[in-house]
Order: sequence, then structure tokens, then C-alpha cells
Amino acid sequence: MMKHFLKKILVLGGVLVLSLALAAPVLAAPEAPAGDEPAAVAESQTDNTVGLKSIAVALAIGIAAGGGGIGMGLAATFVLLCSNIVISALRKIIPDQVRIPCYITVIAGFVSVVQMVVKAYVPDLDKALGVYLPLIVVNCIILGRAEMFASKNNILDSALDGIGMGIGFTITLTIMGSIREIIGSGTWMAGLGKLIPALGSEFAIQVIPKDVDTFSLMTSAPGGFFVFGILMAGATWLTTRPKKAAPAVEGGNA
Repeated sequence: MMKHFLKKILVLGGVLVLSLALAAPVLAAPEAPAGDEPAAVAESQTDNTVGLKSIAVALAIGIAAGGGGIGMGLAATFVLLCSNIVISALRKIIPDQVRIPCYITVIAGFVSVVQMVVKAYVPDLDKALGVYLPLIVVNCIILGRAEMFASKNNILDSALDGIGMGIGFTITLTIMGSIREIIGSGTWMAGLGKLIPALGSEFAIQVIPKDVDTFSLMTSAPGGFFVFGILMAGATWLTTRPKKAAPAVEGGNA
């Protein structure tokens, strides 16, 4: 009885935290005086906030193991890198009126390549990722970087941007998946063996003893929303907390 009660509290808490995290920048962020920061810094902060809110919720909720997070992150990094390079190379050719359909077509092409390669060479990983692998096509991060960066910068900068964003996305998925897996299953990096066959398909690091009951709800969607909400709340707090003013210098220049 108590276990079911705690599950309900966890789900409600996750929904509440997620709602507060998404609303915090609008409700609590102090307005900076005009002219305080350079335009590039302001644009970077806005881009970061938008990226946090659209961090591919479906993929994040669907990955419930650290090993799966690494596999999905590597696939997304490949698509980010290749699509950024192609879109940057074609940025002066693609008509502005149809740029979004063109970006989606390029992204979908590379996602299809990833799907075929994973299905052919790592079939166990393909089964583990399931429908979430083709969902990379509608990943807001990939389309967002194509629109906001690759279409406005050269090939080298776009490639580096794709690698950097992909690494960040991989780390995020791995952290989320690891938290959910440890609490929900008691293991860590289950599924990594599907990405690296030499480890064996049953590879997993036992963190919590098998005779200890785990909180299996964390491996389901409600647990994913809860962890996502906690991470969003932490990221929102880091990006919206007031900055400490620099200490005033007594006296003055002679």
C-alpha cells in the first residue's frame, strides 16, 4: 500500500517539478537592463534556454538505461555533424522560402543512413532503441542548429558546432538514463553490450544488490518525466539565478 502511495507522490512531484521548471524563466527571471550585455551573449543565452526546453523530450523519456543513452547520443551526433556540414555547404543555394523542408529532407536522409547501418551491424541496439531511432528526424536540437547556426556559418564552424551539441546531447541522455536505470533496475550501463558486442549482450554493472527492491517506476515514462523535470529545474536555476555584482573598487585612478 505504501509503495503505491509513494509511486503516486513521485508521479505528481515529477509533473509539478517539470511544470515549474518550464515556467520559471518566464515567471522569475529578472529583466536585464538594456545595453548591459553584447548582442551575441544575449542571443547565446536565448538559444541555450530554447535548447533546454526542446531537448528532444521523447528521446529523453524513452531512454531508460545509460548504455542506450550512449547509443542514441552517438546516432544523434552523427546526424548533427553530417546535416550541419551539408546545410552549411548549401546555405547559399537553398531558397529561403523552402529552407525548413530542405533541412528536414537532409536530416531525414542521414537518419535513414543511421537506421540502416545500426540495423545491419548492431541489430540488438536497433531493437533496444526501437521507434526512438527514427524520431531523431524531428529532434528539435538538430533542426534548430541547422536553422540558427549551420545556415549562417561556414562548414568548419558548423561541423564543430554539430560535434559539440552532439556530445552535450549524449551526456544528457546518458545522465538521465543512468539515474533511471540505477534507481529503477539497480544496474548501470545495461545495453552497452549491444553497442559493443565484445562486452556481451547481458553486460551490466550491478550497483544495487539484487536482493534489494528497486523502484521500477523509474524505468517507465513517469520516472522519465520526473528525472527530466529535476534536471530541467537544475538547469533553469543555473541559467536564471542572479549574478553576483563585482565588488566596488575603493578610491580611483590617480
